[in-house]
Amino acid sequence: MFDLKKIKFFLFDMDGTLYLGDRLFPFTVPLLETIRKQGKKYLFMTNNSSKSVADYVKKLEKLGISASREDFITSSQATAYYLHKHHPGCKLYVMGTASLKKELADEGFAISETYAEDITCVVSGFDTELTFQKLEDMSRLLLKDIPYIATNPDWVCPTEFGYVPDCGSMSEMLCHATGKMPTFIGKPSPLMPQLAMEKWGYTPEESMVIGDRIYTDIKSGLNAGIAAALVLSGETTPEILARSEDKPTVVFSDCGELLQQLQAQEK
Repeated sequence: MFDLKKIKFFLFDMDGTLYLGDRLFPFTVPLLETIRKQGKKYLFMTNNSSKSVADYVKKLEKLGISASREDFITSSQATAYYLHKHHPGCKLYVMGTASLKKELADEGFAISETYAEDITCVVSGFDTELTFQKLEDMSRLLLKDIPYIATNPDWVCPTEFGYVPDCGSMSEMLCHATGKMPTFIGKPSPLMPQLAMEKWGYTPEESMVIGDRIYTDIKSGLNAGIAAALVLSGETTPEILARSEDKPTVVFSDCGELLQQLQAQEK
């Protein structure tokens, strides 16, 4: 049986969980303050590779959330870790934003801005700066037998008006042209929760993922062997939950309900 009192390490998805687009949920700041007041820790864990950690710090500060670089674990960071481990010294072509390219360049990877014969690995992300030239370059490169990595498998990214295609949809589009799908790094892979627990010294029994998507957030927690809390404030509806074979450890209507339960522990 799930016991929230055991949880000391909270790994929060962001968009659809703590805010939606540029609209901060009213319970978010009190929730984060309560976690810290209780001597517990949280990280922001996101699959969205269109922004760097520095970009996210600025975005959260604009929304009213104080944050630093150490408060994040991202698919971009996990991708860099994977590349260092499995393809050290590779020369990259990146179908992604300038922020993603800078994150990987700062990790020491050589990056080509155009198609080149000496590229040894391709990376795709949630590219909000996508051009047809990038699609053409990727299609040419994927004819070769070189590693193909994608930061995250999300089909869509939530917005205030609905959804836009995310990295998973872009990968599917390239698959129709090339017949190839990438190795996906972000959620539902357990890599980000595992890296976070290893870095900060928490056990699986003390840790929990909180997010609005079953096929990424919840599965990443389940795959990492930790608690997974689903919130119904984003992509997942009760109907989607009922149909899903993967069931979360606990379900909240939103993170405001999580806040209420944490506050109840203080009484």
